[in-house]
Amino acid sequence: MTSTDLQATIAHMGAAARAAATKMAAASTASKNEALRALARLLRGDSAPLAEANARDIAAAEAAGLAAPLVDRLRLTPKVLATVAEGCDQIAAMPDPVGEITNLRRRPTGISVGQMRVPLGVFGMIYESRPNVTIEAASLAIKSGNACILRGGSEAIHSNLALWKLVQAALDEAGLPRDGVQLVQTTDRAAVGFLIQSPESVDVIIPRGGKSLIERISREAKVPVIKHLDGNCHTFVDATADLDLAVRVTDNAKTQKYSPCNATESLLVHEAVAAAFLPRIGAVFAAKGVEMRGDAASVALLSKVPGANVVAATEQDWSEEYLAAIISVKVVSGIDEAIAHVNRYGSHHTDAILTEHHSNAMRFLREVDSASVMVNASTRFADGFEYGLGAEIGISTDKFHARGPVGLEGLTSMKWVVLGQGEVRQ
Repeated sequence: MTSTDLQATIAHMGAAARAAATKMAAASTASKNEALRALARLLRGDSAPLAEANARDIAAAEAAGLAAPLVDRLRLTPKVLATVAEGCDQIAAMPDPVGEITNLRRRPTGISVGQMRVPLGVFGMIYESRPNVTIEAASLAIKSGNACILRGGSEAIHSNLALWKLVQAALDEAGLPRDGVQLVQTTDRAAVGFLIQSPESVDVIIPRGGKSLIERISREAKVPVIKHLDGNCHTFVDATADLDLAVRVTDNAKTQKYSPCNATESLLVHEAVAAAFLPRIGAVFAAKGVEMRGDAASVALLSKVPGANVVAATEQDWSEEYLAAIISVKVVSGIDEAIAHVNRYGSHHTDAILTEHHSNAMRFLREVDSASVMVNASTRFADGFEYGLGAEIGISTDKFHARGPVGLEGLTSMKWVVLGQGEVRQ
């Protein structure tokens, strides 16, 4: 396909999406829920075509030498499919935000003024690796009354196509427009450039992938972007932490899965409990092959753990998103230093404090400048599904228009509405 042909294709998709968006915005809650439940049923049905398509992508990725964590992101395991199907059912069961009127107030002139929640219109979703994002994006678009244009990574093209066919079937079954969810079917990267520079067709772009992809889109897009660049998440073990809880939560936050953006990459430990805690978590990490990059105090304690892979941290390590079996470790003097470290080196994604001290917990919640802040819980919970949003379109570390996991409300906006009975302005 020539550049001119590709540009024409994206323009045609954009025009079709814009037309479909009008119908999606007017769709009844019942029809949107019908599509979501149909999609959930199809995902739980005959899995052979999905498995075959996914196997092709995994084989190609392994042959190309893709890193193991990235190959892992491609896998459509039964558990992954069950999770996205459950997400569709959850979204169907949730209240429909579209058309809700809030803050209706009667003014002295007699008019009543309020705000109505409405779809954004058309969003473009550009993502890498994880094919389950195809379903998450499609399901959220359907319920929020938006149209969307999806562009997945070339490494997942066969999986994305197979999943998109299920979405098309579900839209057909509910009588909703097929163009409400479209998939860019070429792996040509130039398609991304045309899509993100189409303000006449697309209202917002949502990138989900590596830092270089998101930086490029943020730099080149001519439409608003909802994004986060990286996930350098912290877990801080305070002086009063229950150490059994701290070992269990820190282990989960780092090792439950290495590839997600909400995995803990930096461990901060209060100096009062460092000697008791670090050898325990160090033994856990050593058994799982996790490399620990520490400051002088933590290296001194962790080096005594049999089999531990411990090296001195560099300045860069405090800012690093590893997405691998590596964690930075630092001993801090207290909560002041912990908060300052997180706000300086973190990516404003997700950070947690493990403590039995209520005042410290509240300080951490108030003063850490991140999209999600947690007390006595694993950073791995920073996820739309786990937050009860049904699914998420991505994580936003911006402060406008949405922050944290972006679900249904993040895909809507508010417009002012005025109800009158013939009033005129004097």
